[in-house]
Amino acid sequence: MKKIILLFVITLVVFSCEKERKTNMIVQGQIKGLKKGKLFLQKMKDTILISVDSVALNGSNQFELKDFVDSPVLYYLTFDGNTTDKRILFFGEEGVITINDNVQNFGVYPEVKGSKNQEVLDKYNVVSKRFQEQRLEFIKKDFEAKKANDKDLIEKLNEDYKKLVKRRVLYTTNFAITNAASEAAPYIALTEMYDASLQMLDTVNNSLPPRIKQSEYGKRFQEYLDRIKDKEK
Repeated sequence: MKKIILLFVITLVVFSCEKERKTNMIVQGQIKGLKKGKLFLQKMKDTILISVDSVALNGSNQFELKDFVDSPVLYYLTFDGNTTDKRILFFGEEGVITINDNVQNFGVYPEVKGSKNQEVLDKYNVVSKRFQEQRLEFIKKDFEAKKANDKDLIEKLNEDYKKLVKRRVLYTTNFAITNAASEAAPYIALTEMYDASLQMLDTVNNSLPPRIKQSEYGKRFQEYLDRIKDKEK
C-alpha cells in the first residue's frame, strides 16, 4: 500500500514538472480597480477562442497567468465582470510580459511591456490609426458631396481616396519588409494588406527569413498567398 502511495506521489511530481517545463510565457501585471473577479488568458485555436489559463482575484488587483508559446501569436486578456465584452489584445511570446490597465477603461489604453512583437505592432498601429481617421473623413466628405449632388467634388474625392489607399498599401508593405525579422510582419501582411497586389504580397513574403516563415503567421501568410495564386491559374 505504501509503495502504491509512493508511486502515486512520484507520478504526481513528475506530471507537475512536465507541466511546468511546458510553460515558457508569464503574463503578469495589475488591473487597477479590479477588486474581485476572474481573469482569463485566451487565444484562437482554429476559429475558436479558448482559455489557456485563468486566475481568481479576491482583494488583489495583481495577476499572473502562464502558457507555452510554440510561436508568437495574439492573445486576449479578459475577465468575467460586467465588461466581458472588453478584452486586451496583445502579442504573446516567450518570456515575461507585463500588462497594466484599469477596470474602468479596460482594454482602451493598456500598457504592455516585454513583447517585442507587440512593440512592432504598436508602431504600425500608430500610423494605421491615422490612415483610418483619413478614411473616415473621406467617407464623411463623400456623403456630403453626394447629398449636394456635387459631381466634380465626388470625382475628386474618389481619386484622392484611391491615392490614400495606395499610400496605405505602400506604407504597410515597406513596414512589413523593414520589420521582416518579427513575427508581427506576416501578421500585419495578413490582416492589413487585403487590398495589396499579389506582387507586393510576394515581395513581403520573400523578405521574411526562414525562422519567420516557419512561425504561425508566417505559415498562414504562405497559405494565403497559395490560395490567391491557385485562383489566378
